[in-house]
Order: sequence, then C-alpha cells, then structure tokens
Amino acid sequence: MQVNDTTTVRFDLLKAFAVFLLAGCGSVFGQSRTKPQFSPTVASLGGGFISGKAKVNGTMLHYVRGGTGPTVILLHGFPQDWYEFRQIMPRLAKKFTVVAVDLRGIGGSEATARGYDAANMAEDIHQLTEQLQLKPVYVVGHDLGGMVAYAFVRRYPQVTRGAMILDVPLPGIEGWDDIQGHPAMWHVRFMQVPGLPEKLVAGRQADYFGYFFNFGKFTPGDAAHFVKAYSTPAQLHAVFEMYRAFPANAQFNAAQHGPNEVPLFLAAGDGSPFAQLVPKMAQGLRASGCAHVETGLIRGAVHYVVEDQPEAVAGLIERYATL
Repeated sequence: MQVNDTTTVRFDLLKAFAVFLLAGCGSVFGQSRTKPQFSPTVASLGGGFISGKAKVNGTMLHYVRGGTGPTVILLHGFPQDWYEFRQIMPRLAKKFTVVAVDLRGIGGSEATARGYDAANMAEDIHQLTEQLQLKPVYVVGHDLGGMVAYAFVRRYPQVTRGAMILDVPLPGIEGWDDIQGHPAMWHVRFMQVPGLPEKLVAGRQADYFGYFFNFGKFTPGDAAHFVKAYSTPAQLHAVFEMYRAFPANAQFNAAQHGPNEVPLFLAAGDGSPFAQLVPKMAQGLRASGCAHVETGLIRGAVHYVVEDQPEAVAGLIERYATL
C-alpha cells in the first residue's frame, strides 16, 4: 500500500512538471508570434484575412494576411501603412497568399531606436517570411517599400521569385541624383534634419500629411487611417529615420555589383515626376548586375499608384507574380 501511494505521488509530480514545461515552452514560442487579432479594418477586406504580429530582428512586425497560393509580400510607402493595399488585396487573395506588412515603427509595428535603413528592414521581412513559412516570395514595394524590396532582392535572391518597385528612385542607382533638385523632393531634405521634423510635425500630422494626400485619390476616411498610423512621437521618429537612412541605402546599393537573376519590374505613374527616370533606373540596375529588368508606366496615376489605379496595379501583380 505504501509503494502504491509513493508511485501515485511521483506520477502526480511528473504530470505537474510536464504541465510546467509546456507552459514555459508556450510562453517562449509565444514571444515569436502572437495570436491573430480581430480588426474591423481587416474584416472589411472580406473573409479569410487576419491581422497578426511576429517578433523579428529586434522588433515586432504587424501584418495582414489572406488568400492561398504563391506568396506576394506588399510593402507600403510614406505616409501610409499596410492599408495602402486594401483595394487590391481581396482580388490578389484569389490567386496568392497575400501579406501586407507595416514597416518597422509604422502603424501596428513596433518602433525601435535604430535599424531603419532599407537593408535592415529587408532583414525584418526576411525573418517574417521564415516565421510564416512563406518562401519563395514575390515582393511588391511602393515608395519607401520599393527601397526595401530592392534591398530584399539583393540580400535574399535565393528565396525571391521576383520584385515590383513602384514609383520610387533608388538611392545609389542611376536616376537618383537626377531627381534630387526637383521641387517634388522638397520634403526629403526637411525630413532628414535631425530632430527638427519631429518637433514641427508632432500634433500636426493631418496638416502635413494632407499636403501629400492631395496628390492621390484619398477619401477623408483613408486620410484619417494613415494619420493614425503615424500618430505617436515614436512613429514619426521612425519614418523620419527612414529618410535619414537614404545615404546608407545609397552606399549599400552602390556596392551591389554581383549578378542577380531575380526578375524586376519597375513602374511609375505616368503623371509622376519619376516617370521619366524609369528607363534610366532600369539601365542602372542592369549595369549593377540585374539580368532581368522590365519597365512600364501606369496610366492615369501620379505617385500614389495603388490609390489612383488599383485595378491596373493588381493586374500587373497578377501578371508578374504568377508562377
């Protein structure tokens, strides 16, 4: 009788220890990826889309995911977040696994003190694709997101099916120097001044961002969403740091001369100041070792090509991202 009681006690202790270990493992793994959260904004996309977060590269990235099939990663520009792609995500989800990401520090992603150069943010996206088991990927980047998309192509060609870079010149690549004196680039120098834009724009995001929204087809609701994505001092600092990282991006890009077989498609709005630079950018990329570069213009669009011509952009992605 005594032996049986001892055995029972040991068994109970083993069960308790096992539960403790499982709980501990759960807490460790839970640090890498959080459970999907309900969001009315995400729900408006239709069934099958979820909002999630993942711990990667020293930050927490927020993403919205839906659909099935080959993976397409969507990277937004300024002053936007994942919601930039809301009009095309349901259509793309019929053919692809679509993942729209908030760049570090923006919207639902965690701000950090540093790490806002394109090469490091490409590492953010790479670690996210590994956690979500999404490789190989096709990367679409607009504006700042286009700089990250190109860095991704350069750092991780082995897991990249292709990339689409929308309406942005690339630091360190032909065409970048040509546009620096253009009136449309006035904000770049302002946003690169250390500390000053944080002080001047804080509390005035709607006024400052509203200037840029005048160049695209934004509703008042759209504008309000994007203003909220940059509402905190940390979020403002994050995006200004992305602009301050342009010299680092130029140095990284200028150093890339090895052969790269990843198919690239460059496009700009036909009303964009960057439209005339597209052929020169393509020439610079080819000279840097990119073997497959195609170009195009998006009719009826200026800089915010997804807002201006969502169906045209979705059609381009379907054409180039299909396996």
